[in-house]
Amino acid sequence: MTRPLQDEIASSDAPASAAPAVDVSVVIVNYNVCEFLVQAIRSVQQASRNLTCEIWVVDNNSIDDSVETLRRDFPDVRLIANENNAGFGTANNQAIRQSKGEFVFILNPDTIVQEDTLDHMVAFMRTRPDCGALGCQILNPDGTFAPESRRAFPTPQIAFWRMTGLGRLFPSSRRFGGYNMTYLPVDEANEVDALSGSCMMTRREALIGPRGAGMFDEDFFMYGEDLDLCFRIQQAGWSIWYTPDTRIIHYKGESTKKGEIRYVRLFYGAMLLFIEKHLQEQHSTFLASALRLAIMFRAFLTLVGNVFRRVLPPVVDLAGIFGATALMGVLRYAQTGGTFTTFFLATVAPAFAILSVVGIAASGGYDRARRHPLLPVFIGLLTGFFLVAALSFFVQQIAFSRFALLTSLPLSALVLSLWRFLSTRERLAGRTALLVGSAQEADRLRRLMASHPRPEFQLKGFVGNEESHENDASLPHIGRPSGLRDLVRIRGYDDIVFAARDVSNQDIMNHMEVLRDLNVQFRILSIGGDHIIGKATINHLTAGTLDGKPPEVIQLRSPFARKAFDVTGACLLTLLLPFLWLVSRGTRRTSGLRRGVALLTGLPAVFAGTRSLVGASEHMSQLIPANWGMPLGLFPVSNSLSAEELEDEDLLRTAWQYLTHQGPTLDIAIILAGFTAPRIP
Repeated sequence: MTRPLQDEIASSDAPASAAPAVDVSVVIVNYNVCEFLVQAIRSVQQASRNLTCEIWVVDNNSIDDSVETLRRDFPDVRLIANENNAGFGTANNQAIRQSKGEFVFILNPDTIVQEDTLDHMVAFMRTRPDCGALGCQILNPDGTFAPESRRAFPTPQIAFWRMTGLGRLFPSSRRFGGYNMTYLPVDEANEVDALSGSCMMTRREALIGPRGAGMFDEDFFMYGEDLDLCFRIQQAGWSIWYTPDTRIIHYKGESTKKGEIRYVRLFYGAMLLFIEKHLQEQHSTFLASALRLAIMFRAFLTLVGNVFRRVLPPVVDLAGIFGATALMGVLRYAQTGGTFTTFFLATVAPAFAILSVVGIAASGGYDRARRHPLLPVFIGLLTGFFLVAALSFFVQQIAFSRFALLTSLPLSALVLSLWRFLSTRERLAGRTALLVGSAQEADRLRRLMASHPRPEFQLKGFVGNEESHENDASLPHIGRPSGLRDLVRIRGYDDIVFAARDVSNQDIMNHMEVLRDLNVQFRILSIGGDHIIGKATINHLTAGTLDGKPPEVIQLRSPFARKAFDVTGACLLTLLLPFLWLVSRGTRRTSGLRRGVALLTGLPAVFAGTRSLVGASEHMSQLIPANWGMPLGLFPVSNSLSAEELEDEDLLRTAWQYLTHQGPTLDIAIILAGFTAPRIP
């Protein structure tokens, strides 16, 4: 067990009578969340104007641009760049050892603090000399209160009520709602047991010195160290408080995903370590053992759920391929009687399904981190088809099945592609949004979205003070911020985008709290950047500069992958063309469906290889440098955007965005937009 480290540091500290030259040392441990980190640092800088603060960032060997961005854009931030992932507690200790602040503010990188957060927390602790650690309101990305803002220690009784679900059923009960202290009012300051390590201000004297509890226990790698530290701070004679008078937003879970086996091992292992370290001697052997068993059972359930989620996609693929193949077999052999059909369903259809799923798995189709999830589908289906077709030349009993197998191939591709497309994207079709901020930021967001081949929502206008309105604004001024709730409630907007340049973090959190019951998504447009933060994700709206050839393009998509998608998609669309043509006859001439059917007349060019299904329009191809390697497309990447909305520079950015994000999923979205978008005048 790692011993407290106060003895090591006490000798290097200034005398107790000397006032620290630094009020607050902000310590942030970062791991692969560069854009979130930038927003967090900017919010801390805004919150530290009335205090003397130092910001420490410990990077745990991130593979993104975190270190380079810090060195370039934040030279005053003190950076410790580790060459390996040292863990949360160890990394915090690295910075705490070198920090000089009277208070140490532990903060996650995927957070945004209010402008008054540091002022309020420092004042609170200075008025309560016995307070060793302080936490504040933590808001979820949807504006709701995060229960981990304050917690109790997981004694056997408290853990039992939580694990049985009674805490959720009776949150107002002191007995059942003990773990997250949900029986306490959210808007009242209270002394609590423990705080979240995502936002916790500690008194240096409570960590280091004669009355210090020590720093983080480095035996905890990622979880449980905040619970352990709070326990030791209380044991050292300090109190721990929660204050509701200031807030942060926590975007949770960007670096770790709770379904992963590694998460299960680290999280539940930390709980077992906490019990062994602090609770085993305070309770009977029976209760401590029962708590261990309960934690292990919860870990088992989590693993079972994870296995189920991993097994579900192959099972759905098996059912989809078998169903499509069985349908084509029944249609092909219905007139010949039951013998052929039954034999086909018992042999060829399941063999094709199983071999295809094996091919998809071998191609990495069930790897959740894969960038292009549809390419393995086509590879797997072709593998299954050729294996079964080849086998039919040697096994005469199934030689009759080749035609039915061939016709089932595009239908199987459609079924597998469709469920992936529907399950991996949010329900974004038809989403409308408002920007809260100035006309200039609204116009900037509009132009960024116009250069994106698949914008996630349609920006309807902006909400700002009357003095922000400009007569020549390209988007309408919808109203004032004071009427934002009524606008969302009555007109049904789906997304609210806050312009970080124009709206303070405190106002953002106030709006989120007012709107949190209206099922609206909140996003933040970065200052001068090209991305939007929301729900623990970063949505990039552009792909950098336009100078030269994108270095990633060749690696992003091979010519074989594009050709395989084009041929498979063209075959499927050819089969669907008669049906789509009949349906389009019942629509208006200006409908998107008629426009899409008209585009399908160019399918022979796709088979001939002179066009791709998705690519540049005629006008766009004249602007794009030849070395970008972007083909002409039957469905242009800018098909949903009007010509007058996009200038030549915007068309270039649209092409660049497509090239650096291209893949089957994006291509399918663009093709679908070709059938649903209105005709371009």
